[in-house]
Amino acid sequence: MKTKILSWPTYALLTIALLNSLSSSAQNHVEETYKVVGNDTLKMDIYLSDEQKKDKPAIVFFFGGGWVSGSWDQFRPHALHFSQKGFVTILVDYRVSSRQHTSPFDAIQDAKAAMKYVKKNAERLGLDSAKVIASGGSAGGHLAAATAIVQGFEGLENRAISSKPVALVLFNPVIDNGPAGYGYNRVAERYKEVSPLHNLNKGVPPTLFLVGTKDQLIPVATAKYYKTAMEKLGSYCELILYEGQPHGFFNFKNRNIYEQTIIETEAFLKKIKLFPKTINDQINR
Repeated sequence: MKTKILSWPTYALLTIALLNSLSSSAQNHVEETYKVVGNDTLKMDIYLSDEQKKDKPAIVFFFGGGWVSGSWDQFRPHALHFSQKGFVTILVDYRVSSRQHTSPFDAIQDAKAAMKYVKKNAERLGLDSAKVIASGGSAGGHLAAATAIVQGFEGLENRAISSKPVALVLFNPVIDNGPAGYGYNRVAERYKEVSPLHNLNKGVPPTLFLVGTKDQLIPVATAKYYKTAMEKLGSYCELILYEGQPHGFFNFKNRNIYEQTIIETEAFLKKIKLFPKTINDQINR
C-alpha cells in the first residue's frame, strides 16, 4: 500500500462526538494497580465502555516523554473518545527517570506487565484478551512497539501470558535506538536488545505509523525503512506522513491535526476489523 501524505485540510475543529466524549465525566472508569516494584505502585486508569456487551476490543495507551517524564493525561482525550466508540481504553503509568530514576529497560518491563495485566483481567473488565491494541506516542510509541517486538524484559508478572498486542497504533514512535537513532545515549551498546527496528521479525502485528514530515527526532526516511522492513516480513504497516508537522503534532492541543489522526486511526481499525460494532450500529443496520 502506498504511503499517504496528508496536508492540513479544513476539517471541523471539533465534532459533536468529540465534544461529547471530552465533556463526559460520567464514564465508568476505575484506577487499578497493575504492578508494585520497590516503593513504586504503578497504576492504570481504565475507561470501561458504556456499551452493554462483553468481549470488547481494548486500546492501551503509553504516554511519551523520552522515558524521562510525561503523564498518562497525554492520551486521555483519545481514551475518552474511543471508549465512547465501544472500546475499553487504558491509560498506563510507568516508571521514568525524573520520578523513579529508572532506565528505558525498566519502562519496557512495566509496559509488558501492563499488557499482561489487561489480558489476565480481560473477562472482569469486559474485554477480549485477543483484541488488545497497544498505542503510544514518541517514547510511549517505543514501549507499545516493544510489547509486540522486543524479546525478554518479562519481569516476574504472568510469564505464561504474552504481552503481544493484536495491533499497534504509533504516533511518531521511537523505533530506532541505534547509534543514528533516538535514545542511544540511554541504552548504548544494548540498543539491539530494545530497538524495534533491530528486532523486527515475522508476525509483527498490523501497524499504523503516524509521523510529521518535519519531525526533528523521527526521520521520515527511518519511518519509510521501517514500513518496508515490516512488509518484507509479511506484516502490514500503514505509514501516514503529515506534511510540515513536527514531533508531537498529534496531541489534543493541536485540535485540527488531532482530529485527522483520530479519523485515520478509526479507518485503520475498521480496515483490520478491530473497530467494534455498537448496539446502535446493530439497530440501524
